[in-house]
Amino acid sequence: MVSCSKGPDFSKSLVLGIVLANAIFTAAVLWVFLRTGSEPQVLVGAWFAFTRGELWYLSVIKREKIKKGE
Repeated sequence: MVSCSKGPDFSKSLVLGIVLANAIFTAAVLWVFLRTGSEPQVLVGAWFAFTRGELWYLSVIKREKIKKGE
Protein backbone atom coordinates (compact mmCIF):
# COMPACT_ATOMS: atom_id res chain seq x y z
CA MET A 1 0.00 0.00 0.00
CA VAL A 2 1.23 3.49 -0.88
CA SER A 3 1.51 5.95 1.98
CA CYS A 4 0.01 9.39 1.47
CA SER A 5 2.49 11.14 3.73
CA LYS A 6 5.49 12.55 1.96
CA GLY A 7 8.79 13.49 3.48
CA PRO A 8 9.90 17.10 3.86
CA ASP A 9 12.10 16.81 0.78
CA PHE A 10 9.26 15.76 -1.53
CA SER A 11 8.60 19.29 -2.80
CA LYS A 12 12.31 19.88 -3.39
CA SER A 13 12.62 16.67 -5.38
CA LEU A 14 9.48 17.55 -7.35
CA VAL A 15 10.91 20.97 -8.25
CA LEU A 16 14.18 19.34 -9.28
CA GLY A 17 12.27 16.84 -11.41
CA ILE A 18 10.34 19.61 -13.16
CA VAL A 19 13.54 21.57 -13.83
CA LEU A 20 15.21 18.45 -15.27
CA ALA A 21 12.13 17.67 -17.37
CA ASN A 22 12.19 21.22 -18.73
CA ALA A 23 15.88 20.90 -19.60
CA ILE A 24 15.29 17.58 -21.39
CA PHE A 25 12.25 18.99 -23.21
CA THR A 26 14.24 22.05 -24.30
CA ALA A 27 17.05 19.88 -25.65
CA ALA A 28 14.55 17.72 -27.52
CA VAL A 29 12.85 20.76 -29.06
CA LEU A 30 16.22 22.17 -30.12
CA TRP A 31 17.09 18.83 -31.72
CA VAL A 32 13.77 18.76 -33.58
CA PHE A 33 14.32 22.35 -34.71
CA LEU A 34 17.80 21.56 -36.01
CA ARG A 35 16.50 18.50 -37.89
CA THR A 36 13.34 20.03 -39.37
CA GLY A 37 13.82 23.79 -39.23
CA SER A 38 10.41 24.11 -37.59
CA GLU A 39 9.58 24.85 -33.97
CA PRO A 40 6.49 23.22 -32.39
CA GLN A 41 5.25 26.52 -30.90
CA VAL A 42 1.94 25.24 -29.50
CA LEU A 43 3.62 22.26 -27.83
CA VAL A 44 6.32 24.48 -26.30
CA GLY A 45 3.73 26.92 -24.98
CA ALA A 46 1.56 24.16 -23.55
CA TRP A 47 4.52 22.39 -21.92
CA PHE A 48 5.85 25.45 -20.15
CA ALA A 49 2.35 26.55 -19.12
CA PHE A 50 1.82 23.12 -17.58
CA THR A 51 5.12 23.08 -15.67
CA ARG A 52 4.68 26.69 -14.54
CA GLY A 53 1.23 25.78 -13.23
CA GLU A 54 2.57 22.78 -11.35
CA LEU A 55 5.24 24.88 -9.69
CA TRP A 56 2.70 27.58 -8.85
CA TYR A 57 0.32 25.09 -7.20
CA LEU A 58 3.21 23.56 -5.29
CA SER A 59 4.14 27.00 -3.96
CA VAL A 60 0.52 27.63 -2.94
CA ILE A 61 0.48 24.36 -0.99
CA LYS A 62 3.79 25.22 0.66
CA ARG A 63 2.57 28.71 1.67
CA GLU A 64 -0.60 27.27 3.19
CA LYS A 65 1.42 24.76 5.19
CA ILE A 66 3.65 27.56 6.47
CA LYS A 67 0.60 29.61 7.49
CA LYS A 68 -0.83 26.64 9.39
CA GLY A 69 2.51 26.00 11.07
CA GLU A 70 3.04 22.50 9.68
